[in-house]
Amino acid sequence: MDLIQDLVDLLNTYVVELGVSVGGENIPFMVILLLGTGFYLTARLGFVQLRHLGHGFAVTSGKYDDPNEPGDVSHFQALSTALSATVGIGNIAGVAIAIHWGGPGALFWMWVTAFVGMATKYSEVTLAQKYRAVTDIDRKWEGSVSGGPMYYIERGLGPRWKPVAVFFAIMLGFTAFLTGNAIQANTVADNMQAQFGIPMWMTGLATAAIVAAVVLGGITRIGRITSVLAPFMAAVYVAGALLILVINIGEVGPAFATIVGEAMSPSAGVAGIGAGAFVITLMWGVRRGLFSNEAGQGSAPIAHAAAKTDEPVSEGVVALLEPFIDTIVICSMTGLVIVITGMHQVRIPTEITLGGGDIAYTTVGENGRRIGASAPEQVAVEGGRHVSTGVGDPLVSWHEVSVDELFVDPDMTRMFSGVVYPSRGEAVSSDGQTYTSLYGMAVESGAPLTMEAFRRGLAPLGNWGHYIVLLGVFLFGISTAISWSYYGDRCANYLFGPKAVLPYKLAYVGMHFLGTAVPLGVAWAIGDVALSIVIWPNLVALLFLAPQVVEMTRSYFERRPWEENARVHADWKRTHGKH
Repeated sequence: MDLIQDLVDLLNTYVVELGVSVGGENIPFMVILLLGTGFYLTARLGFVQLRHLGHGFAVTSGKYDDPNEPGDVSHFQALSTALSATVGIGNIAGVAIAIHWGGPGALFWMWVTAFVGMATKYSEVTLAQKYRAVTDIDRKWEGSVSGGPMYYIERGLGPRWKPVAVFFAIMLGFTAFLTGNAIQANTVADNMQAQFGIPMWMTGLATAAIVAAVVLGGITRIGRITSVLAPFMAAVYVAGALLILVINIGEVGPAFATIVGEAMSPSAGVAGIGAGAFVITLMWGVRRGLFSNEAGQGSAPIAHAAAKTDEPVSEGVVALLEPFIDTIVICSMTGLVIVITGMHQVRIPTEITLGGGDIAYTTVGENGRRIGASAPEQVAVEGGRHVSTGVGDPLVSWHEVSVDELFVDPDMTRMFSGVVYPSRGEAVSSDGQTYTSLYGMAVESGAPLTMEAFRRGLAPLGNWGHYIVLLGVFLFGISTAISWSYYGDRCANYLFGPKAVLPYKLAYVGMHFLGTAVPLGVAWAIGDVALSIVIWPNLVALLFLAPQVVEMTRSYFERRPWEENARVHADWKRTHGKH
């Protein structure tokens, strides 16, 4: 296990984090490439995300659908499948983490990445449609269509690029197993255990059964289920957020002003204070924005490739909606609720579990910024406070923010004096008492922060707002696992042919259950590294194939083929209505 962790750390250093230093903050080359590609494609395509967003909504509505065109699912079902994979834990936890580190201004930079990401998503989906493989099948669950970056890398750039395409398929299929599946199962099970005391294996068994019932039916069944599940889960979550905004209508304007003001002149978040605040805010907004809407990762084009159409651009404009819905709508709802309720700055009574949980150790650097530190041998505390808080001294922290006062009881009436031993996960008081947990006022982050913001935002109507977030985690986790199964089985199909699809699906369901029963710290790291690796060949291909996207776009909007499709669709509806 140590060898695997060392390998992951090495890959993380040279693949994920390698970059340039700006203002004392590291900007990874991967982020530069993602953002740079988005700006480049936006310029080359003449701001396609502005000019043709309305057409994307029209195509998604189904008014131009021709059931006789090749493909497995409708435009709407392809979008809902991709959104089910995209809209997930990142919209709940990712936004909270960005604000925790980068402050409210991070949300503004998430909007910027979503805007340029719309052009990236349009390009990769248009190419996936053009170079997809359509075949006759004997079993419906195998799927008649396969598409995605592995196909447009090999077919668009030529046979010499096939090793790159194979590499992409291997890495994305591997990522689907972990990040898109096991991690989702673990997150759902962990929340169910924390809230209701349900054993994790029991939740895993239930969610694995749900995932199996859907994914074994292939993309047709996945499309049918996600076309209901994705809109429902998004509607419930957004409705809850909108209710909070209505209750606090007078705070909405100031919240937007805070977000924009903090983006340009930030103080950064509670975990990212000090020098270089602008870079911190920018980077956390960009990172969480890019990984929330998945533009450039190459996963969503696999779902969109299955859409019934013979016009690649018609599905490209549908894909424009993904970053818009995911980030500009849903992530904004999360961010506004957190900012309006002020929960990103509020400290709440917290049990500080010394042997796990979100315990951390930080120091204060010379520039005033909090710096993560390795767990020291011991930390001295007197009268609830750290004995010394000078530069470089270790501080007991929660979510990377120091806890100012430590107590031995949940009511926080008796201050702790003694020594904290991080390696033992214990604290020994001056009178010889041993504690595995202390208590203090601490900040939240991730899903718990969003959960608390919803609870407080809806408090005038009762103590139930946090259940909206809990339902979101449950539904988002399952829907993400369902959609990522398709991404993985298309990779297996590309590498080994249709005979590999069923074994992959069965292994995928098994991994979903195992995800709730095993420690996944290393799995998180491996999945993140694999996903970071696959971004590179996909973005390089997009840059080389951009002229083709430009030409297809010009041709499509000059020919206006959707007008003929509208007539075909109307005729089909009349005929269909007679039988």
